[in-house]
Amino acid sequence: MQLSVVVPTLDGREQLARTLDALAEHVPDAEVVVVNGPSTDGTTGMVRDRDDVDVLVEVADRTVAAARNAGIDHAGGDVVAVVAQGMSVTAEWADALAAGLAEADVVTGPVHEQLRAGMTTETVESDALAGRDVTYFNGGNVAFDREALDAVDGFDEYLEIGSSRDCAHRLAAMAFDVSWQSGMGAARELGTDGGVREVDEGWKYRSMAYRLGKNYGLRPRVFARLLSRAGRDALASLRDVARGDADPSGWLGTGRDVLSGLAVGLKDGAWARVLDRTDRRNPYGRSGRTDRAVAVYDRR
Repeated sequence: MQLSVVVPTLDGREQLARTLDALAEHVPDAEVVVVNGPSTDGTTGMVRDRDDVDVLVEVADRTVAAARNAGIDHAGGDVVAVVAQGMSVTAEWADALAAGLAEADVVTGPVHEQLRAGMTTETVESDALAGRDVTYFNGGNVAFDREALDAVDGFDEYLEIGSSRDCAHRLAAMAFDVSWQSGMGAARELGTDGGVREVDEGWKYRSMAYRLGKNYGLRPRVFARLLSRAGRDALASLRDVARGDADPSGWLGTGRDVLSGLAVGLKDGAWARVLDRTDRRNPYGRSGRTDRAVAVYDRR
């Protein structure tokens, strides 16, 4: 097995250094591909000064899906892992990865996050829709057999968020298995992702509607799921307003963003389904463009 590890990064020089240090310690034989951009914190110089990075790809696109695809384009391994900046792979990570790929096409594991109140650890998350069993994966800690990765054409670059969940649905549609290995853990310290980020509710629902509409069509189950999720979130937010923890005008504004996101996502998802009628369902994937990289530093 020849393993390539793709590490997308954006203005996270210190977080990236921790990730690269862990890879050098625990997976020294892996090919490491860093996709940077467009960072303004000296990441390029730091990476070029290291001797444990095989390829540095500079990109202009700020979305993580495009960065992942750019890294996959330049990865030479028959197994390609994606590790997010700030993640530190554990000593058992590589062995668990190999064990998972012995029984499945994709392997993932838990992310351990150190919070002020203690450690939290992800557990396996799965779903079922339209007769399809889906195992989700954290896009910052996952490895693919090259055949599966090429078959789904990487990640959908339409999506600013949710591209990993979309990929999980498409893998299930093409009968690729996802294995959860508890030993394939990666640790992330408090704040290594840039701190707590506000969720763009419009994009959250736009992403959800797009990937469900694209992968399953405009069927009643899709509408029911979207309305159920929106209704639960609206009720929870209304309770915050009743307690005085949120402003009524803000609640109404968020509601407009949610409705707009749902409408746009369903429209664009239906169109994407027309553009790619195969089970791959990825009209904006790796093969859709060749101009992601603005510079490549290859030491291989």
